[in-house]
Amino acid sequence: MSGAAFRGLSPAARLLVVNQFGITLGFYMLLPFLASYMSGQLGYGAAVIGLVLGIRNLSQQGMFLVGGTAADRLGCRPMIITGCALRVVAFGSFGLFTSLPGLIVAAVLTGLAGALFNPAVRTYLIHEAGEHRAEAFAVFNVFAHAGTLVGPLLGAALLSVDFRLIATSACVAFAVLTVAQLAVLPHRDIERQENGVLGSWREVITNRRFVAFTLSLSAYFALYNQLYLTMPLEIQRVSGLSWSIAAVFVVSTLIGVFGQVRITDWCRRNWGAGRSVSTGLFCMGASFLPVLLTNPFIPTHSGAGDDSWLGIALACLPVLLGTVLFTVGMAVTNPFAMELLPIVGSERLAGTYYGFYYLVASVVAAAVSWLAGSLLDGFSGSALGWLPWLALLLVGLAGGSGAAAMRRRGLLARSSEPNLSEGKETSA
Repeated sequence: MSGAAFRGLSPAARLLVVNQFGITLGFYMLLPFLASYMSGQLGYGAAVIGLVLGIRNLSQQGMFLVGGTAADRLGCRPMIITGCALRVVAFGSFGLFTSLPGLIVAAVLTGLAGALFNPAVRTYLIHEAGEHRAEAFAVFNVFAHAGTLVGPLLGAALLSVDFRLIATSACVAFAVLTVAQLAVLPHRDIERQENGVLGSWREVITNRRFVAFTLSLSAYFALYNQLYLTMPLEIQRVSGLSWSIAAVFVVSTLIGVFGQVRITDWCRRNWGAGRSVSTGLFCMGASFLPVLLTNPFIPTHSGAGDDSWLGIALACLPVLLGTVLFTVGMAVTNPFAMELLPIVGSERLAGTYYGFYYLVASVVAAAVSWLAGSLLDGFSGSALGWLPWLALLLVGLAGGSGAAAMRRRGLLARSSEPNLSEGKETSA
């Protein structure tokens, strides 16, 4: 990451991106090991574990619109602090309770904390970054990637002692962040809202440009989930080695940490926001081509160790190449999507727009993940094993085409953006 990019942020923005490192560190210190803990130490079955994890996702995604609306009306700072403080209680509950009702309460609190925190921190950063939003979100993503890398490593080390030590450590991390936000994060004036809550929601859902943007960018979230679903399953299938899954996350994280700021800077100078979003989505979709084209020729590996390491490495190569393309596409898309959000939506209701954007995207992502998982269950290792990858390719092409169509019509332009390679965009 470029130190100059970090130093170029305001003090409040720097606190938010450092805060994001702590948030992802604490989150990924615990959540990846929760299923193993519930299964191995508490003796719960897969269905119960899936129920708890599903409740956590539902309580977060279902409340994003409420969290975003609260950020607009009560202020981003109170929601950031409340969400972080609530995570202290939630993650502590995972270490304290072993009964199913207690674990469900912890899951609900964890999801609610995310629903309050995530829209607020991004809305605050949108307002704080001014004309340099893409660059600010690029740095934000770098710190998030770093937390994602360090969190599981620290969690694995603590798990060898006791899962409750993980929960306690995560609580301490969130408590320190909460105190830092209380002490350092500046207040921002809350813009007076002329409409009631329902009036604001009506404004959002009747903004056709924003709805089109949200549907197109839903492809980003739908494909992002595949980093945790289809790609790990595929690399384990072709290698026969469960630990090979780590290679996907290491490759993705290293590109995110060391390449994000440079990629954003290059896209700013050569493409601009609208073209970056559409090209990034196309790249994410194209990342499934290497697996699609090679899947029929790479059989399922038994893991018995009968193949050479070179053979296993070559079998994993399409997945790892796809991971590289996928992560580059993410790095191109995300910062500029966050920059465009208040342009196609509203500065005044940025939190509400973000909450709706994430709520719709989460529903689409869940549907696509279900489809991809079903196709994997039905056809993995067969002559039609390429079907899941074709479906994901089409999702990326659909999202990229939607964003490209909006760009051509001038619906993603802003008056202060230079034309560069954006073509004939005009102010919307």
